[in-house]
Amino acid sequence: MSEQAPAWAYERAEVRPHDPSWTVRAEAEREQLKKLLAPWLVDGIEHVGSTAVPGLAAKPIVDLQASVTDLDTIEATERLTAAGWAYVPPELDQRPWRRFFVKPDASGQRREAHLHLIQAGHHRWTDQIRFRDALRQDAKLVRAYEDLKRQLAQESGHDREAYTEGKAAFVASVLKPL
Repeated sequence: MSEQAPAWAYERAEVRPHDPSWTVRAEAEREQLKKLLAPWLVDGIEHVGSTAVPGLAAKPIVDLQASVTDLDTIEATERLTAAGWAYVPPELDQRPWRRFFVKPDASGQRREAHLHLIQAGHHRWTDQIRFRDALRQDAKLVRAYEDLKRQLAQESGHDREAYTEGKAAFVASVLKPL
């Protein structure tokens, strides 16, 4: 018998105006995660994603990524789940380059934060940072990305995978070599 998926797994993607408290939340999570993951951290923990870009509308979910020595350390997973992070198994996540965790709010209905554990040295680590930094440096890029996110949330906000896939070409165009 399979376990029922949590309510936050079906949370609609809603894009909201930028909120400076996202940065404060991210820093608090980051500090806690540094203690939890200290034995496995390589390049630290970064606040990435739309909530890390001042002025950019976003889903109110803080995205953090941690560069680690080993994606499948059982002790790290146990520490994270004990601290309130829900582990999304790789077969559900379908992104073999990371291990994914969700921190639900107190009600268990909504997501507060995502944690992407990334193997040290994997190109996705730098890609995420490059994309965030490109947005931070270009107001036109921010507006174009925000428009796309709002359109996708309206068209496919009920389908989080479609919402994410809809952003892929835009992200790739920003990351393409000059």
